Formats: sequence, C-alpha cells, structure tokens
Amino acid sequence: MKASVERKIIRWLHIILSIPIVGFIYGPVAGIHYAALTVRWILFPVVVLSGFWMWKGHIIKRLFKKHITPKINTV
Repeated sequence: MKASVERKIIRWLHIILSIPIVGFIYGPVAGIHYAALTVRWILFPVVVLSGFWMWKGHIIKRLFKKHITPKINTV
C-alpha cells in the first residue's frame, strides 16, 4: 500500500470516528448506556491510536523495519 493511500485511510478513519466522541461530549450520547460504552472503550482508543500513528507512525515503521528485515550474508 502506498504511503499516501495509508494516510488518507487513517485520516478519514480518525475524522469519522471522532464524530461520536463529539456527540458524547456535547450531546445526549452519554445518557445512552451502550453508546457511552462504545465511545469510551472502542472509538476513543481507536481515535487516539490513529492520531499517534499519523503523528509518529514513521518512527514505529522504521523501528520494525530494522528488526524484521533479514540480513543477507554474501560470502
């Protein structure tokens, strides 16, 4: 997957999943038990992780790339 496509997907995921969080803060979602649990335990962590990924994902990719790539010994 190209980096630009990955950025677009993560950005839109972040934006779309943030809408219920705004409803939780400013609207009646906090009064609905299952909706409140969904926002607290599923949507909010996903939005936070996607934000961190957009911010510092390049560092995490670089760390995994160093550890995963096999070393080729040429004799």
